[in-house]
Amino acid sequence: GKAVSARFTICGRAKRVNCMVDGDTFWMNRTKIRIADIDTPETHPPRCKAEARAGQRATLRMQALLNAGPFTLTRIKRDVDKYGRKLRLVQRDGRSLGDTLVREGLARRYGGGKRSPWC
Repeated sequence: GKAVSARFTICGRAKRVNCMVDGDTFWMNRTKIRIADIDTPETHPPRCKAEARAGQRATLRMQALLNAGPFTLTRIKRDVDKYGRKLRLVQRDGRSLGDTLVREGLARRYGGGKRSPWC
């Protein structure tokens, strides 16, 4: 796919244009995107304090990765999830940014189905 870039903030109450919801979900050009190959700890709401801290670290790390330069959004077999989010692989130079979070212990690989708890 074509490389894209944007400057991402952390989502607040304002209009969601280019911002991070959490480590595996972000808004880009008013479209909500779920990173398809990873699962990160929840931040809205976290189920325990450890999950809240881990979720914040994952969110800030993915924000830094997205803000580091152009990346590609690649479709998978399913276009959207049950919440209406676009399911995409996020890559730079052919490498998954999600894999970076997995290697750093901030995310788990995800291929669909039930997710394991973080607490």
